[in-house]
Amino acid sequence: MRILALDASTEWCSVALGGESGFEERIEAAGQRHSALMLPMVESLLSSTKTSLGSLDGIAFGAGPGSFTGLRVACGIAQGLALGAGLRIVGIGTLAAMAEAARRRHAATRVLAALDARMREVYVAAYEREGERWRERMPPMVVKPGLVPVPPGAGWFAAGSGFSAYPALWSRVGSAAAALDADIAPSAAVVGALALPRFAAGEGVPPRDAAPLYVRHRVAVTAAERAVGAVL
Repeated sequence: MRILALDASTEWCSVALGGESGFEERIEAAGQRHSALMLPMVESLLSSTKTSLGSLDGIAFGAGPGSFTGLRVACGIAQGLALGAGLRIVGIGTLAAMAEAARRRHAATRVLAALDARMREVYVAAYEREGERWRERMPPMVVKPGLVPVPPGAGWFAAGSGFSAYPALWSRVGSAAAALDADIAPSAAVVGALALPRFAAGEGVPPRDAAPLYVRHRVAVTAAERAVGAVL
């Protein structure tokens, strides 16, 4: 099985191509340039590996939560490519991808993942490894750092930019956490690795049904709301 994976949920833009034996990945610091970078990166990767879209088994993308614009870019490009090639799509939660990244880097099996959501808030979720899969122990949510629910038990690995952006988050959950790596981030290669067993199980949706996971009910605020850190 061979798939294409995309992620634009943070300030990084990444694309990956591969399967069970591993992924070849391209990563660039994007800032707000995901829409300009991602498609040329995909085209370059397909060309260098001499791969046609029609030969793939599916397309995966980092579904969120994360950068609103980035999520739309990744989802939209995945939809366009999949529609033209007759492929199905799997969306992978970016916080779950961070848990997998923490497992690969630190052998973590209980991960509290947190991304800076701006607005003085974090996107956060907790995952525990069971066999070959991750089990969601706390669903993705957006919340003030000082109000993040502390997952039950101890030995949680804290991962992600939410911890470096908001020291109050570590103060809140540090008693339940065994270690911290604030540099953990989602990437296309990890998104692809998590999508593989889902494609193998026959999962995936038609391009028209793919959608980002925003978590927030609203995706835009006024300048005045930004100034006071309005909750979305």
